[in-house]
Amino acid sequence: TKYRNMRIEELKLYQLAMEIAEEIWEIVKTWDHFAKDTIGKQLVRSADGIASNISEGFGRYHYKESKLFYYYARGSLYETRTWITKACNRGLLQSERFLILKDKLAHTNALLNNYIKTVGP
Repeated sequence: TKYRNMRIEELKLYQLAMEIAEEIWEIVKTWDHFAKDTIGKQLVRSADGIASNISEGFGRYHYKESKLFYYYARGSLYETRTWITKACNRGLLQSERFLILKDKLAHTNALLNNYIKTVGP
């Protein structure tokens, strides 16, 4: 791909995925023990999975392997969207913050889908 000579840290998609995960971490660490132990752990893992799968795919040498990890990243992104929705519905996340995160995830999803299209022959 045209991104092969880049460092992953230069990739806007990766930067945004990292930013989302850190923002979610900061939110979840303020929750009480029950909320952290139930929704919190799942939410942090799914949010972390977006960037980690992007980086794993980026580090693979065959495009089919790379693409597989980008698909996993997309799955983690959708899972994160579900968890923030549940957190909002259960009063753990303010609706304004929820909408901001939802928009960031939508933007990340668009970047990810466009990136996936560039991978391969």
